[in-house]
Amino acid sequence: MKCGAATVRAQAGAALLMAMLTVALVASLAAGALWQQWRSVEVETAERARVQSLWVLTGALDWARLILREDARSGGADHLAEPWAVPLAEARLSTFLAADKTSTSDDDSASQAFLSGLITDLQSRLNVTNLIEADKVSEPSQRAFAKLFERLGLPPGELTALTENLRQALNTNPDNPAPQAPLLPQRVDQLVWLGLSPGTLAVLRPYITLLPVRTPVNLNTASATVLYACIPSLDMALAQRLVSARQNAHFRSLADAAALIGQTTSPLNETLHSVNTNFLEIQGRLRLDQTVIEERSVVQRDGLSVKTLWRERGNQGDQTAPLQ
Repeated sequence: MKCGAATVRAQAGAALLMAMLTVALVASLAAGALWQQWRSVEVETAERARVQSLWVLTGALDWARLILREDARSGGADHLAEPWAVPLAEARLSTFLAADKTSTSDDDSASQAFLSGLITDLQSRLNVTNLIEADKVSEPSQRAFAKLFERLGLPPGELTALTENLRQALNTNPDNPAPQAPLLPQRVDQLVWLGLSPGTLAVLRPYITLLPVRTPVNLNTASATVLYACIPSLDMALAQRLVSARQNAHFRSLADAAALIGQTTSPLNETLHSVNTNFLEIQGRLRLDQTVIEERSVVQRDGLSVKTLWRERGNQGDQTAPLQ
């Protein structure tokens, strides 16, 4: 009898253990299935947010191009009091949809999306491409960059290396090819290929640009430092006077700026100076829930045509990926 009772207790214990293992297995499978479902939902949500962001930023770019096209239609000089130069402060996307009489969207996600943007005149900066003209160093541009380097306290040896490496990269003479010429940069960040140190580039960044063709500096939008560098006889005091004066009345022509400088022989010429702009950078920023996506685009305006040269986009803090 005792043996039979022990056997019954052992069987009952085994059954209980089996039941517990079964419950644990079912719970594990259920948790795994729930995690897979949660993961699928998160991936789908992230993909949806990415696609929505892409379309919103593309629409913002088209909107900015339309503003620039209408500005070109009105003609005249380009200056910082025009609509394109006014930054778009962060605003709910639903605000723009509400203003659109044809929009019937009732998507709540629009109320959680915030859009901001800025258009910058790239011809308000010194163009690195100007350093070389017809496979030779451009003396006026070299002097302008030398003044800029001196003003910012940067080593002149790096300017020499930049100029020579750029000349080799732009060399188009098949009879005299440059040995081991460096790659031609396409972005300002890539100027380190031509001999600029990261520290020097960080200091130069607000004052320089890299465009596919030679461009003059727009005197209506350039900073005092850039004006000081690009106008040979200018000092910083007079450069700041020019900036203050154009806030009251922008320069309609180079003659207006030359009159304010007050020199008998005008230091301005149409090759190096202008009051118009053809190259601009459009920056867009979209905040959707916890995701922040930023995009930069460079456009070229030729009459009423506004062509996108390149775009790059990335999450805030991430390395941007080019979208040619």
